[in-house]
Amino acid sequence: MLSSALIVSLGLAASSLGQQVGNYTAESHPKLPWQTCTRGGSCTTNSAGTVTLDANWRWTHITGNYTNCYTGNTWNTTVCTSGSQCASQCALEGANYQQTYGITTSGNALTLKFVTKGENTNIGSRVYLMASDDKYQMFNVLNKEFTFDVDVSQLPCGLNGALYFVQMDEDGGLSKYSGNKAGAKYGTGYCDSQCPRDIKYINGEANSDGWNASPNDTNAGAGKYGTCCGEMDIWEANSISTAYTPHPCKTTNDGGQQRCTGQECNTPDRYGGLCDPDGCDFNSYRQGDRTYYGKGLTVDTSKKFTIVTQFLTDNNSTTGTLVEIRRLYVQDGKVIPNSKTNFPGLIKDYDSVTQQFCDDQKTAFGDHPSFQNQGGLAHMGRSLAKGHVLVLSIWDDHAVNMLWLDSTYPTDVDPNKPGIARGTCSTDSGKPTDVETNSPNAQVIFSNIKFGDIGSTYSGNPITLPQAPLPPGYNPPAGGTTTVPTTTTAGPTPTIPSTTNPAPAATQTKYGQWYVPLLARAPILANPVFSLLSSPSPLHEKKSAGVGYGGPTQCASGLTCTAINQFYSQCI
Repeated sequence: MLSSALIVSLGLAASSLGQQVGNYTAESHPKLPWQTCTRGGSCTTNSAGTVTLDANWRWTHITGNYTNCYTGNTWNTTVCTSGSQCASQCALEGANYQQTYGITTSGNALTLKFVTKGENTNIGSRVYLMASDDKYQMFNVLNKEFTFDVDVSQLPCGLNGALYFVQMDEDGGLSKYSGNKAGAKYGTGYCDSQCPRDIKYINGEANSDGWNASPNDTNAGAGKYGTCCGEMDIWEANSISTAYTPHPCKTTNDGGQQRCTGQECNTPDRYGGLCDPDGCDFNSYRQGDRTYYGKGLTVDTSKKFTIVTQFLTDNNSTTGTLVEIRRLYVQDGKVIPNSKTNFPGLIKDYDSVTQQFCDDQKTAFGDHPSFQNQGGLAHMGRSLAKGHVLVLSIWDDHAVNMLWLDSTYPTDVDPNKPGIARGTCSTDSGKPTDVETNSPNAQVIFSNIKFGDIGSTYSGNPITLPQAPLPPGYNPPAGGTTTVPTTTTAGPTPTIPSTTNPAPAATQTKYGQWYVPLLARAPILANPVFSLLSSPSPLHEKKSAGVGYGGPTQCASGLTCTAINQFYSQCI
């Protein structure tokens, strides 16, 4: 996340993280069932799923009475003379999810409201998916896909309805840190790739030492310590722009949670710490397709749609090396392939996140290579293999007004320069005071969460995207284009379209996609959900590429022929 952690505004009952457990409000986690899917499209409901509120939003008070340990953006220095002393004296209270925080669930849908007014006023929220009453649900997404529905129609400029993974401890640090008595049940242990220093308790101690109140946020501040870990942003979005972004970290345990101080927290040098703060982002608008995402566009944000994210490994296993993160959408029964980079002559027309995409993007856009310096996609994969916690949130940005997501950023650079324009929002938009005043009813709805084998969590009829017009003001460099041939999608097949490279003679190159005539594919229409039906064949093995297929039956050196279904195979 390109921001510090979210903070709640609770007036005199200001939220803060405490490590003891209070007894004034019983903690009852809202139910949020989700599904696990297997090959063939069979899905099982995890009915025990619930969510818990992040501890930074909760009221903390002196154990046994109502005196605040944290008010506004300052600590109670009478109680919090040291981090450990503060933790031992302060209790973390249960949450009234709907009335205080605007968090509700209905069936498999979670609604997060932006501003909730009651006795006090709450701004935003962050919750985690639970496996049990005191443990977070852990996900290893390698060689899997993660799917959910979202409604961002009520998220204007400056807001972010985010769904992402971070490498938190399963129990929130309860067993690791003796000062933590609350654990995952009360939402403790948060970390991310920004190494946020506004987290009020870290490793079971208060972050009160060296705490400085924020100059522009009456509820936030920053302490001596930050908390870092690997982060995979599946979805950061409003109704104007969206991005998905891996952020590797060189912390302990290949990206596991680690308390930082000083330069380790990327301060003062943004790129000199433990984590990659920028990540390698795929934002369709930033990549040059200005007609793809938004209200009334190809992915129409005025109504609900489905997001599918696939994590492909080099050996098609959960222990392989992560080599590609693919994205597609489903809306109104249509499978919409991801947009493609649209700066001919400057960068190839990528439609997914690979290491080569990240290398080329950083060079073409003039971005800092922090992603590469922190180990790139391979290191991100090692982090994901350790298990990540699912985070869902709604927030505004007191640092840079969310301009990095939906506007021109940096604001002092020509927006016609590739990589600078990220959305249509004004550079004057997104100020938290404006957003909180003008859009108090904003909300995001996440629903229908599914996790499983590649191709098992969605259905629909694929469409072919038209060629996007060049971004305004962009003139391709003279001397021709360096782009690869565009993606071809022929007929209704459930696979994600990706770049197709032409192959000589009977040998197919990487991601070569093989299709049979429409009539031969007709049975797919009755059941459009398919997944991998066989393990990868040995290199150069001559196997059927699909019923009725007459093209290449061998993969180029270093690739394997993988059967997606009886009608289609692919070189991976």
